[in-house]
Amino acid sequence: MDIDEKVELVKRPPTEEVVTEGDLRSLFEREAHPKHYVGLEISGLLHLGSLIILGYKVNDMIKAGMRCKIYLADYHSYINNKWGGDWEKIREVAKGYYADAFTFCCPGVEIEYGSELYHNNDEYWRDMIRFSKQITLARDTRCLTIMGRSTKEKLDVAQYLYPPMQATDIKAMDLDVVHAGLDQRKVHMLAREVFPSLKWKVPVAVHHHLLAGLAQPGQAGLDEDGALDKTISSKMSKSKPDSAIFIHDSPEEITRKTGKAWCPERVVEANPVLEFTRYIVFHERSSFTVERPEKYGGNATYAAYAELERDYSEGKLHPTDLKKSVSRELAEILAPVRDHFKGREIIQQIQAA
Repeated sequence: MDIDEKVELVKRPPTEEVVTEGDLRSLFEREAHPKHYVGLEISGLLHLGSLIILGYKVNDMIKAGMRCKIYLADYHSYINNKWGGDWEKIREVAKGYYADAFTFCCPGVEIEYGSELYHNNDEYWRDMIRFSKQITLARDTRCLTIMGRSTKEKLDVAQYLYPPMQATDIKAMDLDVVHAGLDQRKVHMLAREVFPSLKWKVPVAVHHHLLAGLAQPGQAGLDEDGALDKTISSKMSKSKPDSAIFIHDSPEEITRKTGKAWCPERVVEANPVLEFTRYIVFHERSSFTVERPEKYGGNATYAAYAELERDYSEGKLHPTDLKKSVSRELAEILAPVRDHFKGREIIQQIQAA
């Protein structure tokens, strides 16, 4: 595979941006197998955004020849109050669920845990102090949205350590490519800004699309970056169960949730049902058929998302028909991972929490 093909794999949807494409191209010229990572907090059940969309991008990186790592950030999860600050529960869910899900969906990926990276690692903590000496408290505070927090909340001191730790993780793992959803962009830009002054290797940053939740898009409100905040506040989230489609949802549950989704006639922008079609259905299918009664024109088959979006914006497709057909496809696409976890006690424990 030549460099142009590798770059195109990294850039293809669901990628939103590469910072920068020139740096990425230079990296591939120097390194046949660059070191990549994406980090996750250990929280509740995985959904279309946190496993499927993210997994698609990781698999693109693997195809491009990268050595890919899923970093299960147990320390960060504790700092951000996941699982009520229960260290043992965080570790249990990380090992028994998250690691299993990503190795199943992204064959060849490596799993690393924050607690293993930090164990007996004095150099990490020295580097974290070095990094922190380069930034002001105000600069650090601007990054708090990476963990879904704002200064309007009552924050503890540990939460202010979160951005410097996440940046120092990059140095500690000697990474070439840092990857996440757009909600993590600020800390990656901070790292690219500060690392040169420390003579640390500056990573390429890749940010993928944040899949919208099923509810009507929210309003900006985390900080001054309104457009990005609106995207973040509207993303699919496990904290809003009825606005997320989990990888374990039955076909009936997927149909129920999608049937209630925000999907106004002719509205394309931030329409979650159209997003599912664009980023998931057309990722898995070469064509997509919307089933509808003959009296409304009969079934309509599309070979590309742009064709479907055009018809929807012109009122040629009704939301109800689109929702039913998207539900059908999602149920089929999720079947392998749903079956992989069927009957697992860990899933029942997470659902009951």
